[in-house]
Amino acid sequence: MIGIEDGTIIGDAFFRAAAAYASRELLVVPVNAQRSYHPRGYALTYAQAGREVERLANLYRNAGYGLGHRVAMLLENRPEHFLHKLALNAIGASCVPINPDYRASEIAYLLAHSKADMALAVADRQEHLAAGLAESDRSMPLCVVETFGTDLPEPARPADPRPVTAASEASILYTSGTTGRPKGCVLSQAYELACGVWYATMSGMLSLRDGDRVYNPLPLYHVNSGILSFYGLMLSGNCQIQPDRFSPQRWWQEVAQTRATVIHYLGVVAPLLLGQPPAPHDRQHGVRFGLGAGIEPQLHAKFEERFGFPMVEVWGMTEMVRVLADNHPPRQVGTRAFGRAVSGVEVRVVDARDRDVPDGEPGEMVIRHSEATPRRHFFSGYLDDEDATATAWRNGWFHTGDTVWRGPGGMLHFIDRKKNIIRRAGENIAAAEIEALLQAHPAVKQVAVLAAPDPVREEEVLACIVLHDASASTPSTADTLFEHCFAQLAYFKAPGWIYFTASLPTTGTQKIQKHQIFPVGTDYLSLPGMFDFRARKKR
Repeated sequence: MIGIEDGTIIGDAFFRAAAAYASRELLVVPVNAQRSYHPRGYALTYAQAGREVERLANLYRNAGYGLGHRVAMLLENRPEHFLHKLALNAIGASCVPINPDYRASEIAYLLAHSKADMALAVADRQEHLAAGLAESDRSMPLCVVETFGTDLPEPARPADPRPVTAASEASILYTSGTTGRPKGCVLSQAYELACGVWYATMSGMLSLRDGDRVYNPLPLYHVNSGILSFYGLMLSGNCQIQPDRFSPQRWWQEVAQTRATVIHYLGVVAPLLLGQPPAPHDRQHGVRFGLGAGIEPQLHAKFEERFGFPMVEVWGMTEMVRVLADNHPPRQVGTRAFGRAVSGVEVRVVDARDRDVPDGEPGEMVIRHSEATPRRHFFSGYLDDEDATATAWRNGWFHTGDTVWRGPGGMLHFIDRKKNIIRRAGENIAAAEIEALLQAHPAVKQVAVLAAPDPVREEEVLACIVLHDASASTPSTADTLFEHCFAQLAYFKAPGWIYFTASLPTTGTQKIQKHQIFPVGTDYLSLPGMFDFRARKKR
């Protein structure tokens, strides 16, 4: 494994890996005849990647890019994402990945908030990115990967002349918060390499072996595949298999064809794979373990029995992705257990006043590296939001917002997601963002957005709406409000359910009491006035 010291930067670590593991495969794209890029599959060795990253770094550097610059990238799940990110980080610049499902207004917000200096897209997404740029207040060049390097425009401001350090910004990843608009998590070069070291040196059932090939279908604008697994594999000389997205129909074919030995999953993977007809390929694979989060407890043992490998539950977040894991026998399968505190990730379970709660009782999980260095290898902070960063770090511990309980042996069990966050098929959706959009519609008097249970996607977006004109609570109005959201938000954020009601319960200060909208035990999805739009939530 490539050794990482406190001052190591990403460029140095990558070029050392490229030399040490030259003939090995770093990235593999599975065969997919329907995909617009590499339909016959693609493989890139460490040496080939090293040469391409060096070429790209020189192009960026010669055009004047460097420390302090940010490049917003709409590169989908293509291997070019990694190559451009490594090149940018090597010269001290930062990358800002863009969710390809974002609408123009969402892209505009990201470009403006991140103060990006360049926008980069694959040709298929050029118009999409241009539309977002047109809505933003930013002026920047828009470049296309396929013709990158042809008269690369200079940045509007010079690079910082100081040397690149481990503290230099490597990425800004946008993650949903409870205040509406996504927050930009600033990740340093030290953070990203520390995540890779953690992944590469996990023990027990998650121990990597020389020659491992990790099939990770998660999107590259998320920390899981774009940073955690990729840097862990890069540092250990192993291979990341990067499909364009999760597909239950192609899953086993791609796993077998690419000789995957490890898979990453989200909760949605298990029911969709279990829903496929039993077939010989259920066991004709070389997978040793799966790593992920959110598998439904009642499906956990069933999945492992059918497909023949353990699905190891872990916990992590963009702000701190050195994952905790239930990776040592005996595992607590089907209990939402996700591991114990370990050296480098101290954990407390606290009440609303930050007082420890007894084992067995629910509370918020708060974490830190250690008492001496609480923020070591955490994110650097929320971009241009010192108040939010300070609030998250109050009393010297990072407040995750996740409700858990701890067993007598220290095993932590997940209970619920962050307040006002809807977790749909691996996407964190801020209820406040959808509420703000619906509230702006002239027909809407009041709105509350909740998480509704979903048998496939874990949770679905449910919008409870009071109209100015109660007589307009019709399918046509529901359709209009759905399209209002669908046109302006990523498809997965649009309401899967819309419910019209005469009123919403509030406090004396008119704060909506979401937990009182539906009495306990109510089969609320079958209520009159509930409209189902799940089938229309498509890319």
